[in-house]
Parts: sequence; C-alpha cells; structure tokens
Amino acid sequence: MTGDDAEELAVEQALALVGGRNRARNRADDQAGDQVPRNQNRREHQDRSEHQNRSEPTNQDPTPHPTPPAPVSPTTPDLLWDRARAVAARAGRGGPLAVVRLPLDRALGHVLAEPLAALTDLPSFDTSAMDGWAVAGPGPWTYEEGVSLLAGVGESPTATRLPDGTAVRIATGARTPADTTAVIRSEHAQVDEARALVSTRRPVVTGQDIRPRGQECRSGDRLVPAGTVVTPAVLGLAAAAGYDALPAVPRPRVDVLVLGDELLAAGLPHDGLIRDALGPMLGPWLRALGAEVSGPRRLGDDAEALREALTSSDADLIVTTGGTASGPVDHVHPVLAALGAELLVDGVAVRPGHPMLLARLSPDGPHLVGLPGNPLAAVSGLLTLAEPLLAGLAGRPAQDAYRALVHADVPGHPHDTRLVPVVHRAGRAGGRDHVAPLRYNGPAMLRGIAAADGLAVVPAGGVRSGTEVEILDLPWAPATPWTEGCFT
Repeated sequence: MTGDDAEELAVEQALALVGGRNRARNRADDQAGDQVPRNQNRREHQDRSEHQNRSEPTNQDPTPHPTPPAPVSPTTPDLLWDRARAVAARAGRGGPLAVVRLPLDRALGHVLAEPLAALTDLPSFDTSAMDGWAVAGPGPWTYEEGVSLLAGVGESPTATRLPDGTAVRIATGARTPADTTAVIRSEHAQVDEARALVSTRRPVVTGQDIRPRGQECRSGDRLVPAGTVVTPAVLGLAAAAGYDALPAVPRPRVDVLVLGDELLAAGLPHDGLIRDALGPMLGPWLRALGAEVSGPRRLGDDAEALREALTSSDADLIVTTGGTASGPVDHVHPVLAALGAELLVDGVAVRPGHPMLLARLSPDGPHLVGLPGNPLAAVSGLLTLAEPLLAGLAGRPAQDAYRALVHADVPGHPHDTRLVPVVHRAGRAGGRDHVAPLRYNGPAMLRGIAAADGLAVVPAGGVRSGTEVEILDLPWAPATPWTEGCFT
C-alpha cells in the first residue's frame, strides 16, 4: 500500500467510525420464519425498466447465449421491505462476536466489544481548573515569592499542605495542596508584591475553580456501553481513563465481485460498453458501513469464475453486482443452487432494486448479498440488506429509524415500497425542518443519490406533501447548498 493509499484508507475509516470482522458463530438457531427459500429462477414477469440487472439493457449484447432452465416450481412473492431488513439484521447477529484488543492508535472506527469502565478516578487528584492562586482560609493571603505549582511537576514541600492565610501560584491542571479552600483566577487577584499579599474584591466560594478528585468518574464507573463506535472522543476518554488498548469487534471483511461483460473500468462508454459505476462506489460505501473491503474483482458474465470466487473467498460477506435476475447471463441463482447455498431473501418488494438477494453459502461460511446491476437499484440493496447485516456482524446497533416531513408529493409504486433520495432542509420562518425529494431517481441513475443525505421510505401508493416518512440516513455529511437548484 502506498502512502497515498494508506492516507485515503485512514480518511475513509475516520469517516466511517465503525467496525468489525470475523466471529465464531453457531447459526443453528436461525429460524424458518426468517428464512425465505425461493426457486433459483426469478419470475418472468419482472418489470425490465426497474430491475434489468445490468447498468444498461442487455439487448445491446449481440452474443448468443444458452436459454436458461425453466422454473421447476412457481416463485413466491417478494419479501416485504421491512421484513427483508429484519432478516438481514438477524443473519448478522447469528453468532457470538469475536473480540480483539487493539492499541488506541488502531481502534478508531471499531466497535467496543465490552463496556468501557474507568480504570481510575477522573481526575485522579484535586486539580486547579484555572491559572491563578490556590488559597487557604480567609484573605488576604501571604505568598512566597518564586514558588509556584505546575501541572506535571512533582510537589514541593510548600505544596504538601497550605496553611490558613497563605496562597501559592498554581497553573491549570496542577495538583492543589491539601487544605486548599479555593483557586482565585489570575484576572480576579490583586497582588501587592511589596507586602507579598494576595487579595480579591470578589467573594471566595469554597471549592471554586477546583476540579475535585472523581468529579467526572470514579474507578470502575461505566463510561460507555458495549456497541459504541470508537470515535476520536472515545479514544481520548479511554486514554484519560487509563487504557492503552481497547476490546473491540474486528471489522467484517467484504469481497466485492462485479459481474457483467459490458462493463469498462476506464475511459468513455463505446460500442455498447458502459462504465462500471459500482466498482468505484461500493468499496468506500462499505467501509463507511464499518467493513474492511478488498478491491473489486471484475468477473464478467462467467459462471465458473463466479463459482471459484465464491468458494475461495475467506470474507465474512461477499457482495455481487448484477446477475440476480433470470436473464441468459444471470448466473448468481444457478451458482448458488449448485453450491447448496441457503437463500434467506430472494427478492424484496421495493423499487428500485427488488431482484436483490441474501444467501448463506454454508452453515459456517460467508453471507452473500446480491445487488442488482443498475446503480441506484444497487444502492437500494446495499441499504436494505448489506447495512443491517454488517451492523450485526460488527456488533453495532441498527440504524435508529426516524421520521421527517417530506416537502412535496412523492409518487409511489402501486404495491411496493419506494426508496427515494432526499436532502434535509432547515425550516424557514418558524417552519419545521423537512426533507425534499430529489430528481434523477431512476434505477440506473446516480445523480440524485450523489446529492442526497438520506433515502425516504415511501409506502405503496405514495405520500402527499407534509406527510411524515421514514428516513434512512446516508453515512456522510448533508448535501451541500448547490443541490437546491439543480436537483429539486
């Protein structure tokens, strides 16, 4: 890894602030109720504009292909969107979490595997909260010229105890002498150097500007619970509380497999070939969800290459793009069937992206999330299945659901949930904050999601302006102001 690569990865990890990896698990308790077995062939009446499963229509590929096998039994209806997310979340929590101890400089973005308890009182002794004078008893106070107490400097004989009527200069963070009544800030003190006296016109309150021992916590106090993401502030708190290393959940490891003969890795689209938008997008997005991600592997439309990649992976999760429908080069279902994989979710009643799937390759093997090939449809699958699955694998709590007013009518699908890119807007003239739906929200489009900071969960039939809708946050900062005129 080059220096630039390392720096980029560090930035992505700091952005994500999440983490986790391998864990030993016994999945025998995975229930039949959450398992949705499906025929390996997709239904033939799928809406091609919604889930063609390529980044462009497949009829641009002139190469003849074998006819896929006919379905051997009727397919069942797509799983409801919220049910599919629940199945993915449960799959991620299918076994005990692994625990590693990471030095503080490597723990950023991981999840605490255990509660963080203080190893000492904070502060561990009475300290001055200000630069000034430590005083004892009523004033004015005499002081000894040239004597002062500094943070981190060993105590002088004068500092062990402060008799009534005396003062000593003290710096912020320095240990206060025994019997100190208060600390007088430098700006409030009046110093008579000729008489070596300190006085103040302000009333002196016992304990003022002193941080007493244990003010923040006592040794053994629980500071943050297990499941907390290690942020820079958590690192600082851990260091202050005496930690050199933290018990953390390893980040889940993810392999990304990009399928499709029509995809280019560089240059302009030409001759029926299109640029791969998902390979560059998925790695950073999955890292932002707390995973360690290998570089994308481009396999084309090759069933044997896909089978070899699945059987040789040592990842916790494999994410594929494309190939989840029932076209002549859609190999994901046949390969999974040949490997004896267990389909947990096979199609979700959501637009875009309903031919997504979730499988478990073996009882102790990795999970696989199959994303449609259309870019926004793939994002839908990422947030519907991969995000809750990774949260479970990493020991993170699921994203808290919340609702917000939507500032426009949003058309819905007649039967399925819609995920619509939105951007948060501040209320004006006393109005409530709200979200505005963004244009360019077709299954093959990324222009809308690039400007979004969330996805609105729009129920079947749509919603009217002023209605509250559930919001899925995206793992980065809110959209910038230039999106207002361009996309709404």
